[in-house]
Amino acid sequence: MSKKIKLFFLLLILLNLSPHFAFAQNKKIDSLFSHLHSSGSQLSDTGKINTLNILAWELRFYNPDTSITLSLNALKLANSIIGSYSGSINLAGEDSRQLVAQKGIAQSYQQLGWFNYLKGNYLLSIDYEIKALDIWQQLENYFEIKNGIEIPFSKLLVQKFKSRSLSNIGVVYAEKSDYPKALDYFFKALKIKNQLGNENEMPPYLANIGNVYEEQHDYNKALDYYFQALKIVEKSGEKNQIAIYTGNIGISYGQQADVAMSNKDVIKGDSLYKSALGYFFKALKLNEELGNTSGIARNIGSIGIIYQNQGNFSKALENYFKVLKISEELDDKYLTATWLTNIGNIYGITKNYKQAEEYQLKALALSTKINALGLIEGAQKYLSELYSKMDQPAKAFEHYKKYIAAKDSIFNEENTKKTVRSEMNFEFEKKQAITAAEQEKKNTVEAKEKQKQKIIMYAVSTGLFLVLLLALFIFRGYKQKQKSNYVITQQKELVEQKNKEITDSIKYAKHIQTALLTSSDYIKNNLPAEHFILYKPKDIVSGDFYWAHSIPFLPGWDLGTNKVRLPVDGKRTNTFYMVTADCTGHGVPGAFMSMLNISYLNENIVERGIRLPHDILNAQRKEIIQALNPEGSIEESKDGMDCNICVYDFDKMLLHFSAANIPLWLVRNGELIEYKADKMPVGKYNEKLEPFTLKTIALQKGDVIYTSTDGFAD
Repeated sequence: MSKKIKLFFLLLILLNLSPHFAFAQNKKIDSLFSHLHSSGSQLSDTGKINTLNILAWELRFYNPDTSITLSLNALKLANSIIGSYSGSINLAGEDSRQLVAQKGIAQSYQQLGWFNYLKGNYLLSIDYEIKALDIWQQLENYFEIKNGIEIPFSKLLVQKFKSRSLSNIGVVYAEKSDYPKALDYFFKALKIKNQLGNENEMPPYLANIGNVYEEQHDYNKALDYYFQALKIVEKSGEKNQIAIYTGNIGISYGQQADVAMSNKDVIKGDSLYKSALGYFFKALKLNEELGNTSGIARNIGSIGIIYQNQGNFSKALENYFKVLKISEELDDKYLTATWLTNIGNIYGITKNYKQAEEYQLKALALSTKINALGLIEGAQKYLSELYSKMDQPAKAFEHYKKYIAAKDSIFNEENTKKTVRSEMNFEFEKKQAITAAEQEKKNTVEAKEKQKQKIIMYAVSTGLFLVLLLALFIFRGYKQKQKSNYVITQQKELVEQKNKEITDSIKYAKHIQTALLTSSDYIKNNLPAEHFILYKPKDIVSGDFYWAHSIPFLPGWDLGTNKVRLPVDGKRTNTFYMVTADCTGHGVPGAFMSMLNISYLNENIVERGIRLPHDILNAQRKEIIQALNPEGSIEESKDGMDCNICVYDFDKMLLHFSAANIPLWLVRNGELIEYKADKMPVGKYNEKLEPFTLKTIALQKGDVIYTSTDGFAD
């Protein structure tokens, strides 16, 4: 069993402490509803706008959909006030009401941006935040005192709101792993804060920048910004904030220690682990003084992970049992399953196999109950390794199969299944011959899977290329000796034999290409809709292909309320990706391109976590151009593919898609509707390369969606 456990609380500040509206956090939701309804006509329009926005903000983690509805109502009311005026904005006298309405519109846009971020609607989130920025920019020039009458709010306040919108946009880009854009917006927001001179509002901005550097493994820069944030909150004496930034510093030291240990620098690693523990204990003491249960659990768990990575298993267990009890009291099933797994892992390492089995089975049962695929995968793997050590090969083999099934569901790497499973059979048929070297090999299989996929693809491609060259050589020899009837006869037989070998090789290539395509069972199990796939390659192998992937929803911690952020209505939903593609060329050349493009889809969607279809096509095009048109190459390749990427969100009944030369057809109520594709391929293009566009369709029950390559018409 692997000794290293990764710290997993890193992104909490980035996701939940980005500055937003300074609404009173202690207002009760029911009192807000009462104020909104009981005041009736006595509450002014501008008062209703403010109350609707405050109520929406208070509900953001309980019901984001309701928050969106309330902010949209506030936006509608504010727009109706603006619509009752004509001409330019007048800031003085009674017309200052118009200015308050403009502020209400900007605030509604800003909140709608944040709510859509919480729901994972990143495109809408950025759109709303940019609209808010435009209004703040317009209002910034209007704020002054006219005719001796003070306007309701100041230019200073507008600059604060402007910095918050910039920061919120940065948070969305950070979530999409677009770190250069995230840093650009964070630094713009920080610049405004510096100009305003309010030091106490700067820590969340500094922490956001530190988190981005942390994700890029630039630990020195990350620590620099964390320490800047910590220094400020220590001056103000805000214990909750001090605990948060102190904990993040501990995480950064812990990750640096893991890197040092992996590089065999034990002295440096031990020193960094000690630093991490020091900061975690400081954060724990502060959270205990505050009575912050989730903060206490977070710190105790982090300390346990450090102890485990140091090999101090008794102290690690002591901390894991403490945080397990807290997780159970909070009724957080996801974290409860996580700590059960860690406890079982340590018992396995210390050869206390019975207790290891008990806790791993508990973790597996709870993970299965909440359908947490990542935890299921880990529990199955640990149980397989555990039963191997307990000399129970049948159980070890059974759990190893289930581990592979869970892994396939998460990563969708169909082309690695045969290799992994053949290794699995070999290991468990020779249970008495399991050695430390074999155990180490099994532990590194996962890290090498991606490399194996590429090696298989390149090996098959090279083999087919050599076979084709051999066939050409034989055919040339046949032409040169055709004057001799005897030689002609002999060469014909040889060519027939080689042609058979080529055909057999191409047929074998078909098996490999078929393994790369998403299995029908996977699509059936993850696509909750009737569907069919018509796939008939003309030349054994094909340049056309299809690909699918399902991404589950995972919860996360919310430090703003010290509660667990749950899915909407307690449901866990999947986002389903479906790709229809036509690569350049037919037969073997087309098959080469299809394998290359499937590899890049796995890399961009599964590994890099790119989520929006137009961003995926842009990344795919970049990879193809780099692969087929390397810098300094003599010949310029125009190879690529036509592609349509559909992303189904059945929870919200939305279809997001982006198309390169492959349109999408929708049949609704007997009417055929065609959605045009971008007239450019995913690859090198004669004209200027433009970004691919994103389209979204609100789905209705009974809708039928078709995508097809031109191979269907041909």
